[in-house]
Amino acid sequence: MYMRRAFYIGRFQPFHLGHYSIINDIARDVDEVVIGIGSAQKSHEPKNPFTAGERVMMIRHSLEDANVKHYAIPLEDLQRNAVWVSHIISMTPPFDVVYSNNPLVVRLFKEAGINVRQPPMYKREGYSGSEIRRRMLNDEDWRSLVPEAVADVIDEIDGVNRLKSVSKSDAD
Repeated sequence: MYMRRAFYIGRFQPFHLGHYSIINDIARDVDEVVIGIGSAQKSHEPKNPFTAGERVMMIRHSLEDANVKHYAIPLEDLQRNAVWVSHIISMTPPFDVVYSNNPLVVRLFKEAGINVRQPPMYKREGYSGSEIRRRMLNDEDWRSLVPEAVADVIDEIDGVNRLKSVSKSDAD
């Protein structure tokens, strides 16, 4: 049985409504979505507060009711761009098309002869991990920018307080 699959990668720090919207759009074109969780080795940092496992939970719970068949695959950074695509291919189920707006990702997959589509950005000014983390640090509303399931995971792991802790310096 042939399944048409797409690949979509992000850090998902955290998974937000922009990601959710793009993945739902992608899922209308394919049978399954392979979601690469980039920088999987990073956590407990101001730009990367959540572990790969926590990001898997955010994605899984967010997409449960969306009828999106997907695989969420943690992928560690490989600091060799020339072999990065082959590394991704070795770590994921096969896919036919890549969706990305990251110029480097687009370039690397195109050079490898893989079809790349650039999805429209969904309210990029608000739906960004940087903005969500900024709001968490400043006790502003961030919950409206993420699926409810993501807020539940962040609450479960005390993620806001973790972000605040790892964002302090010893000079604070």
